Amino acid sequence: MTFTHGLVRAALVAAAIAAVPALSGCFPVIVAGAAGAAMSATDRRSTGSQVDDQAIELTAANRLKKKYGDNVSVSVVSFNRRALVYGQVGNQPAREEVLRIVRGVDNVRDVIDETEISDSTPSFGTQTSDTLITQKVKLSFIDAKDVFANSVKVVTERGTVYLMGIVSAREADRAAQVAAGVSGVMRVVKAFEVVSEAELANLSSAKPADPTPGPTPRN
Repeated sequence: MTFTHGLVRAALVAAAIAAVPALSGCFPVIVAGAAGAAMSATDRRSTGSQVDDQAIELTAANRLKKKYGDNVSVSVVSFNRRALVYGQVGNQPAREEVLRIVRGVDNVRDVIDETEISDSTPSFGTQTSDTLITQKVKLSFIDAKDVFANSVKVVTERGTVYLMGIVSAREADRAAQVAAGVSGVMRVVKAFEVVSEAELANLSSAKPADPTPGPTPRN
């Protein structure tokens, strides 16, 4: 196990331990320092993309909250300026408006729609289970050793695991296989940005400051 590998795993283990008390109202454990730096350093996105992704998520959440309040249960996760939208909306017009709002956020270059029309929202127990599933999937990637864990972003909604990242077709298939084997996972959705092995090698050898528009999606 390399030093960086160990730091990333330690960070994920601490996050998994922190997940349940944080959700139940206790003070969460804050994981930072060297582990966080190691994960950032091995991210395949440029620094500019990482900053943009944070801004996209925050801006989209604020705009949706302002528009709908608590009337929709939708989350937005961005990776390399590609926004995954998932959760529940009440009807088709609301779904279309949610997607329009997300597409209108600065620097969003693609929107992946994984919303569903439903009046029900995940219970507290379901949210807790989803959080633990996400952490178990991340740990499984590290334990698998043939999955570059920090190249994959994982989110879970009602047992459905969404995988994002800049990966080769080989990595996409392997990550999905590992995630599907985790207890509690009902379905795996590959929302990857798939690039060739040559493009992947270029990303690994040199991470530019701000690649725009980024690798060409091959999904």
